[in-house]
Amino acid sequence: MQVLHFDFYSTLVFMVGCLILGRFIIARVAFLRDYNIPEPVVGGGIVAIGILMIYQFFFIEFKFENSLKDPLMLAFFASIGLSADFASLKKGGKMLVVFLFIVCGLLVLQNLIGVGVSYLMGINPLIGMLGGSITMSGGHGTGAAWADVFKGEPYGFSAATEVAIACATFGLVMGGLIGGPVARYLIKKYNLNIPGKEHNNNNPHGFETPQKERLITPISFVESLALIAIALLCGNLINDYMKMTFPSFKLPTFVYCLFVGVIFRNVLSALNIHKVFDREVSVIGNVSLSLFLAFAMMTLNLWQLVSLALPMVIILIAQAVTMMFYAIFITFRFCGRDYDAAVLAAGHCGFGLGATPTAMVNMQTVTSHYGPSHVAFIVVPLVGAFFIDLINALIIQGTLQVFF
Repeated sequence: MQVLHFDFYSTLVFMVGCLILGRFIIARVAFLRDYNIPEPVVGGGIVAIGILMIYQFFFIEFKFENSLKDPLMLAFFASIGLSADFASLKKGGKMLVVFLFIVCGLLVLQNLIGVGVSYLMGINPLIGMLGGSITMSGGHGTGAAWADVFKGEPYGFSAATEVAIACATFGLVMGGLIGGPVARYLIKKYNLNIPGKEHNNNNPHGFETPQKERLITPISFVESLALIAIALLCGNLINDYMKMTFPSFKLPTFVYCLFVGVIFRNVLSALNIHKVFDREVSVIGNVSLSLFLAFAMMTLNLWQLVSLALPMVIILIAQAVTMMFYAIFITFRFCGRDYDAAVLAAGHCGFGLGATPTAMVNMQTVTSHYGPSHVAFIVVPLVGAFFIDLINALIIQGTLQVFF
């Protein structure tokens, strides 16, 4: 077996190449565009298949430099923390609290289903964990982060990354598929009173009608990058301290980086020291996540997935069916049984199985057809973009303590 080693620069070229390849293909395949499949998943998956073919037929193994992997992942979660403005929580009001409790209930249920099905089928329960809230509500970023934890001690699950990426991709597709139909079913079944066209421009919000945008400049970019860098440094220092002081309490490093980002954002805002440039921080975070996912995808060991295919499919189908019924009978009912509740149910399908962008697409599709829902466009981004990652990490840790 011949081994080809790629240094930092070659690895970076491969990562960027995955993104460009993914974008090229998505632009030409309507299905991938319609269901918002990420560029790194498409491009990285194709590269992974190519590497697998080379490995199988030419007996050549690729080894990539992985020094960029963890910093990119942590930068993404730090950007989420820096985007969490407590002042905006007041706008969500009571509905934000109600929706947050509903989301927490789903997180617990997803883990119970994943682990329960795994035990019934006699397979590694870590597969159920990765097919639970880690990837369903957490998406690719959270899935890949926890996969790194499960590959190490004391778990030793070598196929964790492959399982996580496969589950997250399935969830992303299903989240985009069921959100719109769920909202339409609720609107038709309960004959909901929908807002008329005359209200479409009242009190618009950013996701519905984007306004003039602030320019990204070299100075502002450096300021945003500095905040993320400091969040990474402090998050890693806190992680090291927690490991030494509380060795039995284990959380991934990204949780601390996310938390530090939240503190920075709101302390700077409260003291009127610096106003975080949300769009710029989001750009840095999204680029970091794309590069991280490209690396995770192109280094997949696809042959490890073959023996796990059937159990994974059963777990994921169970999750999709559960999400659909949960949105109809729990999310819709407890959010008020009105048009806003139907839009929230569509959004919940999006990030309950995939990611916040899928939730936004679901809601935009529904509101463009029936009419605006300003409450949904405030509540869903707040819960889906920040709260869900922090609460999910705590619920995952609690599930591990109980079942493992």
